[in-house]
Amino acid sequence: MSILSNDFTFIDLFSGIGGFHYAMKKFSPESICVYSSEINAKAIKLYDLNFGVKSNHDITSISAQDIPDFDVLCAGFPCQPFSKAGFQNGFDDTRGTLFFEIIRILKSKIDSGNKPKILILENVRNLATHDNHRTWNVIYNSLVEIGFNVIEKPLILSPKDFGVPQLRDRAIILAVDSDLFSGHLDFTINKFKECKTIFSILEKQSVKMQKRYGISDYEKKVLDAWDIFIKKLGVRTIGFPIWSDEFDQSYSVDTLPKWKQNFILKNRELYTENKVMIDKWKNEYDINSFIKTHRKFEWQAGKSIGSVYEGLIQFRPSGIRVKKPDFAPTLVAMAHIPIVGKFKRYITPKEAARLQSLPEDFNFDSVGDDIYRLLGNAVNVDVIYNVVKQFVDFLDKKSSVID
Repeated sequence: MSILSNDFTFIDLFSGIGGFHYAMKKFSPESICVYSSEINAKAIKLYDLNFGVKSNHDITSISAQDIPDFDVLCAGFPCQPFSKAGFQNGFDDTRGTLFFEIIRILKSKIDSGNKPKILILENVRNLATHDNHRTWNVIYNSLVEIGFNVIEKPLILSPKDFGVPQLRDRAIILAVDSDLFSGHLDFTINKFKECKTIFSILEKQSVKMQKRYGISDYEKKVLDAWDIFIKKLGVRTIGFPIWSDEFDQSYSVDTLPKWKQNFILKNRELYTENKVMIDKWKNEYDINSFIKTHRKFEWQAGKSIGSVYEGLIQFRPSGIRVKKPDFAPTLVAMAHIPIVGKFKRYITPKEAARLQSLPEDFNFDSVGDDIYRLLGNAVNVDVIYNVVKQFVDFLDKKSSVID
C-alpha cells in the first residue's frame, strides 16, 4: 500500500500560476487541491482560469483552522530573502518569516490530530548555504521539532536534470511524517541521462511572431557591434566580462575591491593588445552612445560558436551575455528574457512556459508580457513531479521492507 492514496489531498501555498498543482495532478490525476494561497492578482486570475480554484488568500491573515485537512503540503515560499540577486537578508527580511507561516499551519493541523504526510518545499539554490548554513539549520530543526523526518540537506536540482533545456538550480526540501517513516532518508534522485536543446521547445517561426517578439533596431545595432567585436578579437574563452568604458582609462584602481581591480586591469590589457582594432570599432559603432549596461559584454560560449547570432543572448544589468544555444538560462522574475540569436527574437510566452514544463493547453489569458515575470516565479512542473514520484516510491519501498 502506498503512503499516498490516488485521491490524496494537497494545499498549494504561495501558489503562483500553479506549477505545484500541475505536478501533483501529473503524479495522480485523482489528487485534490483543497486550498491555495497567493497575493499576486494576475497569478490568482490564471490559477482560477486553469484550475477553477480560488487562490486569493493571504497566508498571513488566514486562520489555519479554516484550511481543510490535507495529506501533502506544497510551498514555493518567497525566495528573495535568500537569493543572490537580492540582499540575502534571510529571516531578517519580513518575506523570510513567511516560512514560519508554514510552520504555523502545520502545528495547527498536528494539534487537531490531522498531521500531513508529506511536505515539499522549493526555493533558490542559495537557501542551502545561506548565512553559513544557519538558514537551512533553522528550517531543518523547525520541521524536526514538530515531528517531521527531513532530508539532511536540500536537493539541488535543475529542469536540465529531467530533460528540460533550462539551467535553473533550485533547492528542494522533502519531509515525511516521522510517525509514518522515521528511518534514515538516504534518498537520492535518478536524473535523466540526456537533455534536449533549446531548439526543441521553439514554436514554428512566422512573420507574425517575428513582428511581435523580434529585437528592436537599437538592440540589433548593439548586437551587431558586439558580433563584429568578438569576430575581430577572435572567438575564444575570454574569462572575464568586457567593459568597454575601461579600455582607454588609467585612473588608480587601488581602492576598489580585488575582483573589480582584476576585471578592470584585464580590460585595459585587452585594449593595449588590440588598440587599433578597438579604437576603430568604437568609432564606427559609436559605442559611447549605447546605454551604459550595453557597453558591457559577457562571452560565455568559448569556441563553441562563431557569432553572437549563433548563441542565446540576454540583455542583463551586468551587460549583454551570450552563451551557446543548448540550454536556456534561468527564467527569472526580472526582464532578462532570452533571445534566440538565430532568429533575432525573444522567446515567446509559450516557449517560456515549455521551459517550465507547463502543459500546452495552459491558458495565459491576457496578462501580456507580465507572463514572463509570472513564469520566472513559477516552480518547474517536471522537477517537482519527478521528485515527488521518486520520493513516494522510496518511502513505499522502505516501508514495505520494514513491514
